[in-house]
Amino acid sequence: MSTTVVILIVVAVIVVLAIAAFAVSRRRAAQLDEKRVEAREHREEADTRARKAEQARLAADEQAERARKEQAAAEEHRQQAEEIDPDAEKQSAE
Repeated sequence: MSTTVVILIVVAVIVVLAIAAFAVSRRRAAQLDEKRVEAREHREEADTRARKAEQARLAADEQAERARKEQAAAEEHRQQAEEIDPDAEKQSAE
């Protein structure tokens, strides 16, 4: 083989390797972008769920507070009934 042919083969191999390296690099960059998008979607879903959970917790706290107030009102009515019920003294004395 002549020196020119060997040089052309070496240059062709270098060009092919450079093209392959570029293609691998581009594919890798695309995969990283896909992972970034997927991670962002997961973060958005986590934020949405966290907001819903906080809203549910607040609603539960409000409901618990209403329940405590209703229980206190019921107890107050029960005490008033005991105070005005003429039969309540008889039951207590017995």
